[in-house]
Amino acid sequence: MADNRSKKMASLAYRALEEKKAEDIKVLDIEKVSTLADYFIIASGKNHNQVQAMADAVDEALGRAGYEPKQTEGYRTANWILQDYGDIVVHIFDTENRLFYDLERIWRDGTQTTIGELEEG
Repeated sequence: MADNRSKKMASLAYRALEEKKAEDIKVLDIEKVSTLADYFIIASGKNHNQVQAMADAVDEALGRAGYEPKQTEGYRTANWILQDYGDIVVHIFDTENRLFYDLERIWRDGTQTTIGELEEG
C-alpha cells in the first residue's frame, strides 16, 4: 500500500494540474507492478504553453511542500513533460502525444485511483 507521503504528493500534483485546466487527469497506482514509483499521474493540455504551465504548477505545489524533482525531461519541447519525484512520476502530454504513447494501456496492470482515495486518511 502506497504510503501517506506518496498519496500527499500525488494529491498535490493532481490539484495543481486541475487548477491549470488539465484534461483527463489519471492517477495510476503502480506500486504493485513496478519499483519505479508508487503513482503515475497522467494528464494532457491543449497546447505547449498550457503543458508547460501545468508542469510549472506541479513544480510549485510540490516545491512549496518540500518535494524536489529528481529529474524533469521534455520541458522545452512540451510534447511530453516527465517529472520524476521518486514516489510519483508526473506525465504531462499534448493531446496528440498522449494518444500516441497511450501510457494507460502500457500500465494497465496499475490500478486507477481517484483523488478521493488519495486524500482520505
